[in-house]
Parts: sequence; C-alpha cells; structure tokens
Amino acid sequence: MPTKPIEEHELTEEVITQEPAKVILFNDEVHTFEEVITQLIKALKCTQSRAEALTWEVHNTGKAVVYTGEIVRCMEISGVLEEIMLMTQIEV
Repeated sequence: MPTKPIEEHELTEEVITQEPAKVILFNDEVHTFEEVITQLIKALKCTQSRAEALTWEVHNTGKAVVYTGEIVRCMEISGVLEEIMLMTQIEV
C-alpha cells in the first residue's frame, strides 16, 4: 500500500510554528524617544523602564530584538510598532 508523501508546505508550517521568532526594531532619525517608548509599551505591554532600555539599545546599536516568541505574537507586535511607521523585521 503506497504512503502519501508529506507535502513541502506542511513541513514548512510545522517548522515555523516550532521555532521562536524575533521582532527586530531598527533605529531611524524620524521618531522621538518618547514616541518609540510609548509604542513599545503599547506593543509589548512592558514597563516604562523596559521600553526606555530597548529604545536606548536601538539608538546606540542601530537595532534591537524587542521580542522573541511565537510567530503570531511577533506579527501582532510588529504591526503595532509599524502603526507609527517604525521599521521592524521578523526573523524566524
């Protein structure tokens, strides 16, 4: 009895859901510190001090991983950050 081959997209979806993803926030010269801090608090539901630390990391190094976790949550966080045109990237 022949077995059904596993389709490629099934494997891809499984890997994506198992691997932790990362949201990377990039520095820009457009937004103020306060705007970035406020949006990080909104997106991550983090404390003011955590948002400030992330903002300084982005400012000093050009980018920072602001969240690591499930891809769906990464997409939500990235979407909130991009509401004010912040530049983000999701890595899987």
